[in-house]
Amino acid sequence: MKERLQKILARAGVGSRRKAETLIAEGRVKVDGLVVNQPGTLADPEQQQITFDGHPLRLPTRATTILLNKPRGYVTTMHDPQGRPIVTSLIREKELRLFPVGRLDLDTEGALLLTNDGDLAQRILHPKHEINRTYVATVQGAPKADQLAALRQGIVIEERRTWPATIKVLKREGATTTLEVVIHEGRKRQVRKMFEAIGHPVLHLKRIAYGGLRLERLPVGAYRRLNEEDLRKIFNCAPQDKIPFTSSGMAG
Repeated sequence: MKERLQKILARAGVGSRRKAETLIAEGRVKVDGLVVNQPGTLADPEQQQITFDGHPLRLPTRATTILLNKPRGYVTTMHDPQGRPIVTSLIREKELRLFPVGRLDLDTEGALLLTNDGDLAQRILHPKHEINRTYVATVQGAPKADQLAALRQGIVIEERRTWPATIKVLKREGATTTLEVVIHEGRKRQVRKMFEAIGHPVLHLKRIAYGGLRLERLPVGAYRRLNEEDLRKIFNCAPQDKIPFTSSGMAG
């Protein structure tokens, strides 16, 4: 059955559908030996040969999603031209070809999802689902009440206003303050830019949850496979509710 080429690439673990669209536009994908550079082109992975950078695509028979406790110093990409460590190098099972759902900055650690399920990634990243991301941030100095109120209401960063954030002070210690920050946007370096905007730069940042799925005691650099109950927690689904995505198979 024919489907959009970017969806096929996402299922093969090449990247999210948005990333796949870029790769197609760059001319890195061929169908039956011919370069296809138009995202949205239909193809049948069962009947046609599809290659990426000259290598045949291998579609998974089962969707797999993991939760990784990303260490600092790792980049959230599939390849890095600068030779820095990449998050996928932490996956011990080399037969798994997973791509990150969104990203964490080089100096940010904590909860990161990786999957070969393009539909799942699309729905987690899409703003309409408003999947909360919870962070613990240690910042320089002691933000004042009015500054935190501004962040809670939303502030303008790079000519765009942020969505309201939930912010709670966890402790003040010496010249630093530690806060819990909950946002549902995925803008680049957003938490860091929010606190830079009020004059209290972030010294340490860790993501601890997606929706109701928390990192808990997962060691740094370790990961675990997610099951249906875990996926429900991401979307805060009740046991009787349907998970809001269709998948080629249940994560496992």
